[in-house]
Amino acid sequence: MQVVLRQDVDNLGLRGEIVSVARGYARNFLLPRGLAELATPGLVKELGRRDEQRARQEAKTVDEAQAIKSRIEATELRFDVNAGPTGSLFGSVTPTNVADRLWEDLKIRVDRRKLGLDTIKRIGRYTVPVEVFADVTAELKLVVAPEGSDVPVDEAIAAADAAQAVETAAAEAEAGTTEPEFEFIEDEVAPEPEAESEGDEVETDDAVFAIDGEGSADGDLDADA
Repeated sequence: MQVVLRQDVDNLGLRGEIVSVARGYARNFLLPRGLAELATPGLVKELGRRDEQRARQEAKTVDEAQAIKSRIEATELRFDVNAGPTGSLFGSVTPTNVADRLWEDLKIRVDRRKLGLDTIKRIGRYTVPVEVFADVTAELKLVVAPEGSDVPVDEAIAAADAAQAVETAAAEAEAGTTEPEFEFIEDEVAPEPEAESEGDEVETDDAVFAIDGEGSADGDLDADA
């Protein structure tokens, strides 16, 4: 079934895109969480109208693109986020978040699909290529910083990287000292059967035979008629 994404979803698509998904995935995950809505004919038509409007706001010539590039590269966008002590975000910064901030702060309309950015999940400094026009690419600087921290951004990033390195080293050390336990079981050797010597007697239900060295059998049989 087809749905329209209301938010960016990893490995699926960006906000406003129409995607085809399994019915169970849509009804059990995307729709209940408000991540998507059904792609009705009216909604699809409205999305097309919005795309046309956005396209009119994008650069139309190389000169316009160069002017937009200069404005983008003179800007540093900062995102204050909730993060753990090792710098991992409780959430993420997505291409749509960046495109929205460019519009809010600079009134620059950029197609989020033209941002060379994967979802950001750690604090840090990032440089994002932005395709403004054919053969015109700007470098956008981003800062993803822990929310509510009084520590300077670079110090916070360095502290988070150090904590992450300590955690990784501890995990690797623990993995290196843990050896699998194996129980060695010695194979038992079955005793070899004893060879039959000359003259050994072989008893049967009917008679007792003496086996001579040539393999012939002589014995007394009860031959009563």
